[in-house]
Amino acid sequence: MINIENNFKNEVLNNKGLTVVDFWAPWCGPCKMFGPIFENASKINNDIKFCKLNVDDDKEDISRKLGVMSIPTTILFKDGQELKRNIGFMDEDSLIEFLGDN
Repeated sequence: MINIENNFKNEVLNNKGLTVVDFWAPWCGPCKMFGPIFENASKINNDIKFCKLNVDDDKEDISRKLGVMSIPTTILFKDGQELKRNIGFMDEDSLIEFLGDN
């Protein structure tokens, strides 16, 4: 799992393959519930790069540029291009479904 507050371009936009980014903040209740689910998924999905971006530490303003208006927001990228996004909490089954078939 990679924290990407200062390295979004290299870790996500320039990455070949699938990258999933969790946009979160430490004060966000649903983010706290989703964090362990996201981390567990990162341990069993070796084909996908898992990254987290704390919106409070987002000095490059990536979340605003991508139109992230509420958290948690999860965005799946392929070769640096957004494939899909989910806004709000996901349980483990929902996250697996979100990540599948890409």
